[in-house]
Amino acid sequence: MKSNYSLDDLRSFCTIVKLGSFKKASDNLDIPLSTLSRRIRQLEDDLQLRLLNRDAHRVTLTQIGSQYYDRYNTLFDELNGIELDLNEEKTEPKGKIRITAPIYLGKHFLSAIFCDFLLAYPDIQLDLRFSNSLIDIEKEGIDVAFRMRNPTIDDWVVRQLKFTRNVLCSHPSQSFDHITHPEQLEVFPKVTSFRLVPWQLKNQRTGEKYNYHPTNLVRLEVDEIQMMTYAVKTGLGISYIPDYIALPMIERGEVKQILPDWQSEGQVFSMLYRDRKNIPLRVRLFIEYVLKHLA
Repeated sequence: MKSNYSLDDLRSFCTIVKLGSFKKASDNLDIPLSTLSRRIRQLEDDLQLRLLNRDAHRVTLTQIGSQYYDRYNTLFDELNGIELDLNEEKTEPKGKIRITAPIYLGKHFLSAIFCDFLLAYPDIQLDLRFSNSLIDIEKEGIDVAFRMRNPTIDDWVVRQLKFTRNVLCSHPSQSFDHITHPEQLEVFPKVTSFRLVPWQLKNQRTGEKYNYHPTNLVRLEVDEIQMMTYAVKTGLGISYIPDYIALPMIERGEVKQILPDWQSEGQVFSMLYRDRKNIPLRVRLFIEYVLKHLA
């Protein structure tokens, strides 16, 4: 038996058996009847086996033909299923999207966008990986990554979304109207996150820069922002909080901004994805949704 037979010819053979005639198979495959007959003869010559019995009225399987059909028809049905599934990736909003984001950015700023997107597309699932470490997005099979500042990764598109700043906040009942410079913070209780030290500040009017290293009267030092903001709300001390967390809290009267002229310089956060064109529909819809809501 030769090993260079054509899988296309085997697929044609299975179609003939499934439909029961050469004529129906030629219509289904959209090839001339004479071409189909020639290809089946070529397949039998390549295999050195007779697969079909032909007469004027019907086509029947030989014993060995039946074995080939049973094995290969299952294979081709599975391949057809794979092709349909892959086509749905391009045409139907369904399936899973793997996303990574920094913990505080994902939990406090992007979480509403994630949930609203899921409500808008009920057949899509999100697999969220929140981490402050730069995980290997290639190895982890990530579809969309959110990163602070302006990362560059080969073969990934980087879309800048928003500039954020860190601001100084305290409990609303505490008065700091008499201080004008961050160096005066030394005598006040503070709450810090080691990920946000030093407090890099710039006067928005004068351009003066000042890096404040909180070491004196640090009442609480934490490794995540939720506890830090809670401590400020309870009056434990002053802290340095990203504006996308601080501004809603200020609006609700939970904290107040102090030294408003002094803020960090703007830091961009970006959305990364692999390709502008050849991406599944679900991922493209997610990218468009994020861009629309952060425009």
